[in-house]
Amino acid sequence: MLAGRHVVLAISGGVAAFKAAYLARRLIEAGAEVRTVMTASGCEFLGPQTMAALTGARPVVDLFGQEDVSPHTSLAQWADVIVVAPATAATISRLANGLSSDALAATVLAAQCPVVVAPAMHTEMWEHPATARNVATLRGDGCIIAGPVSGALAGGDEGPGRMLEPDEILEIVTGIFAAGPMTGWRVLVSAGGTREAIDPVRYIGNRSSGKMGNALALAAADAGATVTLVTTVAAPSHDRIEVVAVESAQEMAEAVWGLAPEADVAVLAAAVADFRPAEPAAGKLRRAEGLPQINLEPTPDILAGVGALEKRPYLVGFAAEVGALEGAIDKARRKGLDLLVANDIASPGSGFGTETTEVTIITPDGTPEAWEMLSKSEVAKKLVAEIVRRHGAAGGN
Repeated sequence: MLAGRHVVLAISGGVAAFKAAYLARRLIEAGAEVRTVMTASGCEFLGPQTMAALTGARPVVDLFGQEDVSPHTSLAQWADVIVVAPATAATISRLANGLSSDALAATVLAAQCPVVVAPAMHTEMWEHPATARNVATLRGDGCIIAGPVSGALAGGDEGPGRMLEPDEILEIVTGIFAAGPMTGWRVLVSAGGTREAIDPVRYIGNRSSGKMGNALALAAADAGATVTLVTTVAAPSHDRIEVVAVESAQEMAEAVWGLAPEADVAVLAAAVADFRPAEPAAGKLRRAEGLPQINLEPTPDILAGVGALEKRPYLVGFAAEVGALEGAIDKARRKGLDLLVANDIASPGSGFGTETTEVTIITPDGTPEAWEMLSKSEVAKKLVAEIVRRHGAAGGN
């Protein structure tokens, strides 16, 4: 998997440092050559001799007193990827602010290769605004933030801040060098149900959870695509997913129409409201004022708008149906979609908010292809493979 790759494992001072020894072993088993750099506090949690025995090379623990006159630049030039695991709050702060006060931070600062940062700290430290700012800075600088997850922490505490397990970090590192079938593609995904304001408090909405759209964004990103996710719900974290948060159909339409001309593929899975209040109240409507009359007007047809673009992407639409699929087949033909994904939301296990779904793929000529009940994640992966097969055959990227 990683045959011939040079991995610098950077270990800072947290109790999760013990996992770095196993991570080094797993990287070596995957074919990588591993060297290490450790902070002084990292050496308090994990002996440098342990890492020397595992990797066959003594860790760099200081900028001075080394045989190499510039150990940090030598390591940085040698590395194909640097993995900071564990990355404590202090180390994340130094990396985000470009402080080269120790060998680890200096090595990362001198590097031009991908950097994977695996945070590990107590929940309070992870949730502190300063840490959030520093992590956002590292993301903006191109670092891959791997975790953390919720689980057992030092001192018997539990919560977000636990470092990813070594095998999960290994998978991320492997993915950096594994070109997926969508590598180089730009994919636009919409997710969630829109909210159409009645007044500042109330809205017209639907039951969409956004789970299918989120699964599609993750599947495309895992396949190597650069993904823009336009969504009304909480989005998944992935270094190749850029999130555009919206609320109403109008906001989603403006975002999607602005982004679609630059996309190779658009997968519009959002449940967009067909109607909205024509004149939302400026203030809260009150029961004492009597029953209000709400006049509705159509919302923008986002799918049709993308289909009408002069420069349009390969277009995949979704249709939530109840019972027969004639309406979905008509929609696929009428809007000239490349693919339409229909699901019967009344079918057990296939409704809004479920973990599974049973879909039928409909081609532009109206031909249906029913898939078995699968998890939404499995449907997303299968649909990504279908898009690659069909779009590639049609001369796509």
